Amino acid sequence: MTPWERALADVTAGHAPHAAAAALVLLMTPEERRRCLSGDLPFWAGLAHMATGGIHRRPFRAATVPRLGIPGLAFSDGPRGVVVGTATCFPVSMARGATWDLDLEERIGEAIGIELRTVGANLFGGVCVNILHHPAWGRAQETYGEDPHHVGEFGAALTRGVQRHVMATVKHFAANSMENARFQVDVTIANQALHEVYLPHFKRVVQEGVACVMTAYNSLNGEWCGQSPALISDVLRTEWGFEGLVISDWIFGVRDAAASINAGLDLEMPGPMVRHAGLDAALASGDTTWAAIDACVTRTLAALLRQTTRTPSTAPDHSAVAGPGHRALAREAAAKSIVLLRNEPIDGAPLLPLAAASLTSVAVFGAWAAMPNLGDSGSSDVNPPDVVTPLEGLVAALPQTTVVLQSAPAAAAGSDVAIVVVGYTSADEGEYVGYHPHPALTALLPGADDPDEAAAFTAVIAAETTSTFAPRVGPEGIPGRRSVGGDRTSLRLSPTDEALIAAVVAINPRTIVAVVAGSAVIMEAWRHQVPAIVQLWYSGMEGGHGLADVLLGRTDASGRLPFTVPTDARHLPPFDRSATTAVYDGWHGYWRLARDRHAAAYPFGFGLSYTAWALGPTTVDEHEDHLVVQATVRNLGSREGADVVQVYAGRPADATRPARRLVAFARVSVPAHRETVVEIRIPWSALAVRQGDAWLIAAGTYVLTVGRHSADLDAVDLIIDRP
Repeated sequence: MTPWERALADVTAGHAPHAAAAALVLLMTPEERRRCLSGDLPFWAGLAHMATGGIHRRPFRAATVPRLGIPGLAFSDGPRGVVVGTATCFPVSMARGATWDLDLEERIGEAIGIELRTVGANLFGGVCVNILHHPAWGRAQETYGEDPHHVGEFGAALTRGVQRHVMATVKHFAANSMENARFQVDVTIANQALHEVYLPHFKRVVQEGVACVMTAYNSLNGEWCGQSPALISDVLRTEWGFEGLVISDWIFGVRDAAASINAGLDLEMPGPMVRHAGLDAALASGDTTWAAIDACVTRTLAALLRQTTRTPSTAPDHSAVAGPGHRALAREAAAKSIVLLRNEPIDGAPLLPLAAASLTSVAVFGAWAAMPNLGDSGSSDVNPPDVVTPLEGLVAALPQTTVVLQSAPAAAAGSDVAIVVVGYTSADEGEYVGYHPHPALTALLPGADDPDEAAAFTAVIAAETTSTFAPRVGPEGIPGRRSVGGDRTSLRLSPTDEALIAAVVAINPRTIVAVVAGSAVIMEAWRHQVPAIVQLWYSGMEGGHGLADVLLGRTDASGRLPFTVPTDARHLPPFDRSATTAVYDGWHGYWRLARDRHAAAYPFGFGLSYTAWALGPTTVDEHEDHLVVQATVRNLGSREGADVVQVYAGRPADATRPARRLVAFARVSVPAHRETVVEIRIPWSALAVRQGDAWLIAAGTYVLTVGRHSADLDAVDLIIDRP
């Protein structure tokens, strides 16, 4: 029995993982311990591997100690599926946030966890919960929205599902919400806003038991996040009680070896870099100690022990990978995510849903109607075996109808309906993978790899089979694949897309516009001329089927916006994609628009349905540690549908904070002409505010607003007085 096997046996028998890990560290040589401070990837050989598709070919390993039998970590990224090999590609996280369906997100997490095990991964890097501070952020699609409560609940749901099979990583801690400037920007946030707006969602996922936290590239209040004692030691470990693993973001996530170790960052990923080059000098100067190093290694091994003892003993189900069950789940998510923004009457009735039996011809327009467009092509890129495009979904759903992709707007004239698919690709928004010529970053690059280690790594890569790795779906040279990405330069569609919409609707008033994007698009130039608009997102490998399901009314239009769509970019916080400094306050999204009295084009939480909804009797009961809101949800229409009850809270006496802040929500399905009572439990702590280093539930009057979106004029206000 190896030392690792003995440690596993001890933990299985009830011993504390931390104690078993500490005993393993005592058996390690100094070189083994220092190697466990970084990933196992030799830097330059590993960088070449990553640049040629390495993230898709194998998990990235760390903390492997062969002499003691320690298998180490095996990391694969996310969040729309497993990045290694061929996998189910789910809709991006922002799309899933639009479902407001936590059960669905947990099921997606479990599916991803199963597929991770099939490629040998035990650590998932895909629980991204950074707040959408501004919709120009290139990686907006990887998170769930602009509201801390909503984002935190979705992150917790994904974590629950994934961690039935592997460890989950929540990222990027903290205040990461711009892409091009992520390696240089210092974000200043006052203590109150930091704890009330930019940290609660991380805390929620930590409370759910997430195994790992990844720090952000950016600096926060003058300190790089990867070496911030205030974030890692004071908040994460001391205040929140996190006992798990903390890793850096990749390549430039650590700036100083000693500072990162002393702050409590356990692993520099993906390989030896800053710590490898600076550790000897840091130890010699006393800037760090072996005790601090051992603490990092112990936490890493303790996390691995906890995960290994909880992993299912059954073999991974390879048949599940992009199999019927997971495809059905991806299709369900795609359909539920679609937000119906506009549905005006044509000839006396709303244009949607379309009646399939009455359609003889459908004209489809737009480059992305017939091309796979899965979103970002950076670290979250997933390779499914195939992708159902919007055109393919419509053709499959309408076998008796002529469905044709058209290029000339004039072709819309003879069709029963025109569908225009427009929007973005990863050329417009996504992870920025361009060149960073900053001298401060260049100085972090290590010297040459150890020749023996580089040769051994290269030999392993050359010998690996890639039979489970599918080539990229679609033509290799299409725009948006393997692109530089980055933050958006505009919140509007391209002039070409806007001109196409105007031309088609001028010819055929029965026009539907489907917008592909990872966050808000300003539509003022054309939205009032188009009868029907849906937010389609990057909707995954089954997205075309999901779109057809909604447009044809096979499922209700039940998506709700996870962000605000403004009428003017000037109503949003400032955004500079080249910033070196930024100041974030407590006002963005729907809070900022409400404070400044700007009406949104489409409010946070908004979405139309194919049926009609009303709230019936709504009450609140106070208990010692929580509130219970009961709301009667009435489906007034002639078809079954799904709605989202949203509860906002505020204290009228406190003008320094939002009057309406989301504190709870519940998605509910109701049959036609029926009603149901929804019971929502809200802890009193949801009403707490940050004062100094403590949380306080202030005395006074609170208003709970129960409605269907953040600006719902038909919402019900419930008054509670806290003594």
